[in-house]
Amino acid sequence: MFRFLFLLALAFTIANPAAACRLPQDAQTLIQTGLTAINAERQAKGLGPLRQEPRLQMAAQSHACDSATRNRMGHDGSDGSDLADRATRAGYDYREIAENVAQGYPTPQSVTKGWMNSPGHRRNILMRRATDAGLGVAIGADGDLHWVLKLGR
Repeated sequence: MFRFLFLLALAFTIANPAAACRLPQDAQTLIQTGLTAINAERQAKGLGPLRQEPRLQMAAQSHACDSATRNRMGHDGSDGSDLADRATRAGYDYREIAENVAQGYPTPQSVTKGWMNSPGHRRNILMRRATDAGLGVAIGADGDLHWVLKLGR
């Protein structure tokens, strides 16, 4: 199932020339490992795990690609979209939504650690009522990995 969702997200980014990007060869493994690390942080605080949600996955991957192709990390998309716009565009009807972005972390463990060391990002990962997540990763022009985590319920 994950393979299908990943390919769907990849097809979405390829179909949109402005969002075409390079993905790490082991992107699926990076994403799974990242979600496992994030859920370990939640478990350590007595919170339930996040489940990978296909629409959030698509929104996260699309924004990671947009960030990587522009070589610019941020919560604003090249089309002026914000995190809520991208979740809605992907068809995710949310009650709560949050987004973490990062650039330059070489591994899922390092980006998770970086987010956990940042109060705002940590707060997002530890959202009590969050149930769903999507994690995207893409390679920027300078070789840096661009990470996007979407969380919601």
